[in-house]
Amino acid sequence: MKILFPISAIVCAASLAAAPFLAQAQVAQPAARSNASMPSAPPAQQAPPAQQIVPTAQELSFGSHPLQRMDFYRSSAQGPRPLILFVHGGAWIGGDKSDSTGSAKIRHYTQSGYQLASVNYRLLPEVDIEHQADDVAAALAALLEQSRELNIDTRQIVLMGHSAGAHLAALVATDPRFLKRYGLTPGDIGGVVLLDGAAYDVPSQIVDAGPLLGFAYQIAFGSAQARQLSLSPANHANGDNARDFLLLHVERPEAERQARRFANALQDSGTRVSVAQVPGRGMDGHNMINAMLGRSDSQATPIVDQWLAGLFAAPTY
Repeated sequence: MKILFPISAIVCAASLAAAPFLAQAQVAQPAARSNASMPSAPPAQQAPPAQQIVPTAQELSFGSHPLQRMDFYRSSAQGPRPLILFVHGGAWIGGDKSDSTGSAKIRHYTQSGYQLASVNYRLLPEVDIEHQADDVAAALAALLEQSRELNIDTRQIVLMGHSAGAHLAALVATDPRFLKRYGLTPGDIGGVVLLDGAAYDVPSQIVDAGPLLGFAYQIAFGSAQARQLSLSPANHANGDNARDFLLLHVERPEAERQARRFANALQDSGTRVSVAQVPGRGMDGHNMINAMLGRSDSQATPIVDQWLAGLFAAPTY
């Protein structure tokens, strides 16, 4: 059923959870503060020079809708390579695979030996959040079906998402219903990187957000608690999950509370999880963690690099 969205609520939701468009200004950041669950990161690998050309995207489809498309960026490394599938933010109503990925991510991860794909998905209010999660699952399945041609190591798969995209990545990585129709399980995902995400626990997110923004979340997730819980990754963390999680958040109390609630649920189920805070306040910090990831002056880059190195340090078979 199509849902009609009040414009004011859409604007509130977009300003809260999305910030999909990359900030142009560059900001200096102090050293990262990692908590006890995440060791201090080593110095970041130096990013390639700015004049180095970003790999050309190969657009792949996984459905008939114009938004069921993804850009695939191929590493120059030979043989099957680990895959990072990036899910953009946009408050579930906006954003795009191109404007939310950032050239720094593409350059850094492909030069580091990863295949990188950035996925679009259908948006509210045309579809609901369940369909968006299904689009992410369908995109992953399509990549794995073409793993031989795309040089993807199917044993080394990472989902990465920012903001609303972090919620969708977490949902696919914990709730088996989305991957099941494609013959996959969350356990087929090696790891999940979540960048300042929202709505890992939807009911508490609505309370934390306050009356106005809480109403905007209810527009997206509905007012029935049963549905809110069904769309909460933390509510599914006691089952078959992806094998490892890295939750990054900036200096936003709401984002930290959501990350901690989700991490606790994952730990209670025996799933490996690390949580780290990086500098950045409010929505500026929320934007910049995504915009700068992959740059050598981003405090998030070495944390993610270290985590990825540990994730793939040993064979997964």
